[in-house]
Amino acid sequence: MSEQPPRRLVVLRHAKSARPEDAPDRDRPLAPRGRRDADRAGDWLRALDLLPDLVLCSPTRRTRETWELVATRWATTPAVEYDERLYGTQSEEITAVLREAPPDIRTLLLVGHQPAVQELVLDLAAEAVGDRLAKLREKFPTCAAAVLELHVPWGRLAPGSALLRDFVVPRDAED
Repeated sequence: MSEQPPRRLVVLRHAKSARPEDAPDRDRPLAPRGRRDADRAGDWLRALDLLPDLVLCSPTRRTRETWELVATRWATTPAVEYDERLYGTQSEEITAVLREAPPDIRTLLLVGHQPAVQELVLDLAAEAVGDRLAKLREKFPTCAAAVLELHVPWGRLAPGSALLRDFVVPRDAED
């Protein structure tokens, strides 16, 4: 019997948003730089073959727009679920949402907000490849993506159960 490949959790912070005076936080759109960065994030994820089986996305306008722009860079669009529990939350609550993922999902993309996305990755990552964990501890900028490798089912996701495989800020990536 062959061992299953590891599950992958891709944690993406929404791209840079604008701050219109009359817009409530939930309704803030992406800024022009955010739109460019989201395109780059989609290209980077495609190049690394990180097309998810499922996307869990906060329902805010900036997370939705980030996801929609990332998705345009792929030939097929995976299923997406907009989950209210991913807005204004903490790492533990996001982990609880992730534990509900169907067991057949191999790659899951989470599109969320700071500081919860950074806390989540720091909680889950027991170790990292290279200096990625140190880089992530410093800052989790807008549109940055962390790729975690998991050898446990979603239902057993817990602190220290993942390896931080990669961490990238698309605007810093090569064109």
